[in-house]
Amino acid sequence: MYQRLIRPFFFLFDPEKIHYTSFGLIKLIHRLGLGCIIRRIFQVRDPRLSREVFGLKFPNPVGLAAGFDKDAIAYQELSNFGFGFIEIGTVTPKPQEGNPKKRLFRLPTDKGVINRMGFNNKGVAHAVERLKANKGRVLIGGNIGKNKITPNDQAVADYLFCFDALFDVVDYFVVNVSSPNTPNLRDLQEKEPLTQLLNTLQNQNKTKAKTKPILLKIAPDLTQGQLDDIIDIVAETKIAGVIATNTTLSREGLSHSNRTETGGLSGKPLTDRATEVIAYLHQKSSGAFPIIGVGGIHSAQDALDKLNAGAALVQLYTGFVYEGPGLIKKINQAILSQK
Repeated sequence: MYQRLIRPFFFLFDPEKIHYTSFGLIKLIHRLGLGCIIRRIFQVRDPRLSREVFGLKFPNPVGLAAGFDKDAIAYQELSNFGFGFIEIGTVTPKPQEGNPKKRLFRLPTDKGVINRMGFNNKGVAHAVERLKANKGRVLIGGNIGKNKITPNDQAVADYLFCFDALFDVVDYFVVNVSSPNTPNLRDLQEKEPLTQLLNTLQNQNKTKAKTKPILLKIAPDLTQGQLDDIIDIVAETKIAGVIATNTTLSREGLSHSNRTETGGLSGKPLTDRATEVIAYLHQKSSGAFPIIGVGGIHSAQDALDKLNAGAALVQLYTGFVYEGPGLIKKINQAILSQK
């Protein structure tokens, strides 16, 4: 029903506007007491799906990637569609509008999306207030970044601010230095500044009564040498793992007219490259750290390919938009069918 009726209707409207309209609809459905029906339709509950990764127990390995629920508006309702965990953000210390609209573009013939949102969010304090209602019911990742106006030589302070603010309300952290939509942000992926940033966060982590996992989200556009650097950095800083991958700047093989828009490309065109990055990191590091696989998962087989390549968990975003919530159930059922 989603692909035949709901998606065609949604795709009649501006993608950013309908995104937030859909949030309102999801919340309305739950206010009407229909959350139990959503759970009954979409959730797959089976202890064989549970995964223990970087010290956390996930009810199933399929999560919602950052960027979908930036401000922690609907994480509880979204979890009812069968996600094993939800990643909120990217959040920044101060609220910011992001880049000028229009900044989100569908590529239906390619099953892709190009975005140049620019870390639009209401600020970390707003997310903290929203997450206080969770009380441990949903596993939450906190994806953190820097404000656009913060120069790179002061970026560490922004990440520390978000880390401290979110510490009591998230289960793990993700350091986002790989978005292409904040000027010069990707420069922080270079070995020296990235090592400094992660070491600083780890030192702050050690001051807490109990440490929490810190992961690094990387771009799919890194060279083999840069991926080797990532492996070295993870070993040196002892962070918990890597999320592979963020959006790409590549436009190879696209057919839709929106391919000329600037920004990061997600969706089906990223499927193979994201899996290649996962496989390379897993093989070259001899499985030294967990990887969350994300990028172009539009079918159960896409998810299985990433898990077989070495991912411990997977995340959806654009595939969730194109294929609908039934995709989560299909992935979990496919995993069970392999048991």
